[in-house]
Order: sequence, then structure tokens, then C-alpha cells
Amino acid sequence: MAATHTDKAFEQDLRNLREKLLAMGAKVETLISQSTRALTDRDSALAEQVVGADREVNRLEVDIDDLCRRILALRQPAASDLRLITTALKIVTDLERIGDLAVNIAERAMDLNQAPPLAPYVDTPKLAELAQQQVKKALDAFVSGDAAKAEDVLKGDDLLDALFLKIFNELLAYMMEDSRNIRRATALMFIAKHLERIGDHALNVAEMVIYMVRGKDVRHPRSRDLE
Repeated sequence: MAATHTDKAFEQDLRNLREKLLAMGAKVETLISQSTRALTDRDSALAEQVVGADREVNRLEVDIDDLCRRILALRQPAASDLRLITTALKIVTDLERIGDLAVNIAERAMDLNQAPPLAPYVDTPKLAELAQQQVKKALDAFVSGDAAKAEDVLKGDDLLDALFLKIFNELLAYMMEDSRNIRRATALMFIAKHLERIGDHALNVAEMVIYMVRGKDVRHPRSRDLE
């Protein structure tokens, strides 16, 4: 994806596109981290910041959409350039949804912070870190046009899913042990599910990067055939 163009304006547009996507990616990575910290540190003020910051993510989504459509209209890209821009249009949607999920986590954290902790939050921060890493790796793969990096994201999803299942089963045990735990355990299950969904969005990005680089659709298990 390091191809350059004799048309300098076109080259600058593509550079701007990559930079804006990276900026949006960095923003949602921060929101994942902050929303989880709002839970573990019982910091509702930080949770409110996450909710407010979603406006910036939405603005970046609109900016990137506009830039992609302008490039399509003015430059009429073909082949790998066209795949790059159509991939960017899809990635931006996943990033926006990751931002929404971080907001959902922050809102759950604000609610949970009003009650005593159910248990030490050990695995939830680990799950958040894994999800954040998956997003970062997927975006790195996009920017560098590296399908092998994208494949690492696909392979890493199993680890994230296993940790989510561990947290889910532990929370279920808390609920069965004492009905007074149900409300807090349910809220924590939603948080874990949101983090698992963030991992799924990173997976989507990685699949699109593989399509962008190799022209191969790996969205469905039978078509993956990873090396």
C-alpha cells in the first residue's frame, strides 16, 4: 500500500485519509481505556468525559466519509486505490461503533459506581486491553497495507473470546450464589459483552484489510484459509 502517484494532490488526499483514520482509531482506543478505567477506579467524572468525547468520534466519521466521497468524485480511483477508499468507508463505520460501545461501557460504569463493587475487577481490564490491542493491530495493518498483520488479528480473536467466556461464567456464578448480585453482575456482563463486540469490530477491520491487499474476501470461515 506504499504506492505513490504522479498526481501529488491525489497522493496528499490518500495521505490525509490514512492520517484521519489513524486519528479516529487513536481516539477510540483512548475511549476504550478510559471507559474501563472509569469502572475499575470508580471514576464517574472520567466516564462522563468518555460520553462527551463521542461527539469528536462522530465528527471524525463525517469528515472521513466526506473525504472518501470527494476522492471518489474527483480522482475516480481504480484497482488498489479504489479498494483502499472503499475499505476506509467500511472501517470508519466500525470505528464509530467502537466509540459507541465505549460510551455504553462508561454509562454502565457510572451506574455501577453508585453501588459497592461486586468483586475485584481483574479480568475485565485484561479484556479491555486485548480489545484495544486488536483495534490497534487492525489499524496498523490497514495503514501499512500488511495482510499478515491483519491475519494476526483474526488469530487473536480466540483469546479475547475465551477471556470473555471466563468472565461470563464467573459472573453467572455470582448471580447463582446470591440474587442480590444479579443487577451488578448483569451490568458487568454487558460491559464484558461490549468489549467482546469491540474485538469483533477489530476483526471486521482486519478482514477488510486482507480484502484490500489481496482482493480476497475472508469474512466467512470457509473462505479464510489463512496461511
